[in-house]
Amino acid sequence: MQAYKNFKLYNLESGDLVDNHVILVEDGRFKKIGRDVEVPAAAEEIDLQGKTVLPGLIDAHIHSLSDASANPHQNMEEENDAVTILKAQKSLRKTLSIGITYVRDLGGPNYYDLGLRDAEINGIIQSPRLQVAGKMITMTGGHGYRIGREADGVADLRKAAREQLRAGVDVVKIMATGGVMTEGVEPGSPQLTEAEMRVAVEEAHKAGRKTASHAQGTIGIQNAVRAGIDSIEHGIFLDDETVAMMIERGTFLVPTLVAPYWIVEYGVENGVPKYAVEKAKRVIDSHLASFELARKAGVKIAMGTDAGTPFNKHGKNTYELKKMVEAGMSPKEAIQAATTGGSELLGIDDNYGSIVEGKVADMVVVAGNPANNIEVIFNIEQVYKAGNKVV
Repeated sequence: MQAYKNFKLYNLESGDLVDNHVILVEDGRFKKIGRDVEVPAAAEEIDLQGKTVLPGLIDAHIHSLSDASANPHQNMEEENDAVTILKAQKSLRKTLSIGITYVRDLGGPNYYDLGLRDAEINGIIQSPRLQVAGKMITMTGGHGYRIGREADGVADLRKAAREQLRAGVDVVKIMATGGVMTEGVEPGSPQLTEAEMRVAVEEAHKAGRKTASHAQGTIGIQNAVRAGIDSIEHGIFLDDETVAMMIERGTFLVPTLVAPYWIVEYGVENGVPKYAVEKAKRVIDSHLASFELARKAGVKIAMGTDAGTPFNKHGKNTYELKKMVEAGMSPKEAIQAATTGGSELLGIDDNYGSIVEGKVADMVVVAGNPANNIEVIFNIEQVYKAGNKVV
């Protein structure tokens, strides 16, 4: 048993810091939390004097097998698969080191993400816990087709979803629109139809799995929402009607504001493909406006980064929190998106996302008050996963 003392506990609901708490952790879970907790004589006492304790953070959209180079897809195609996997292992370790204790990996080649998930479960690699999507389902020649499962028509979409479920995925990812990183497709253009997506969602939900849709253009987003999708990834071209649909159905938005930001920031001069830079520049203002529209209207939001896309580096995931605050969120709202928002979206809120008795003891220790300055979240002192210190 471990007893953590002398820290300030971050209150997720109020954003306040609460002094003089004690946390007892036993068998990797929070056993007792409070000001008047008696510390057993046999407990190991950990003094966190003057530090702030938050729940482990959740990134609901990464690509662990993409290396955040200027052209990650090209690298994946040209390098040996063992190199890709070893780089992913290193990337996941970096992500854990900054306080991200749970991630949702939304697509990679050859089901390697399933192997990484299982390696983490079995203690083979040091990594955040993972939910994984296997092969993203896209139309022939659609966004992400190089590493996805191309499918056309209702029957083929149903089969593609069943293939992912057979492989053992945790979430089925469906491509509703074009995107920035596939040459020759338009981010705003719809791709898979509502009917095609609906059968994939049906198959996933029958199996008790969640669904996510890469969806940037308005029509494609609406198609995905009507099809019953659980989360819209990116949501670049939202409007009032679409936002109302999402609120009515409880559909999450995972905005990934940093994805186009880093592409534009580094640009062609650093090797990012010209087509990707041009598209990112075209969508970035609409992306920010859509995020603010959704936030003000009350759409459920979970933090996600799309880490692995160009210069969107693993281990810099928490920069998304800064971008969300710059785009209108309060620091408290941003932290909620990375904790309770993520845990609800992933369906893991019974065990993760907050510091509550009985839940798994994932904690992040920082210096300062992130409710006053979100960049405090960059000042990681320690990270605990199931009560074990990893940093």
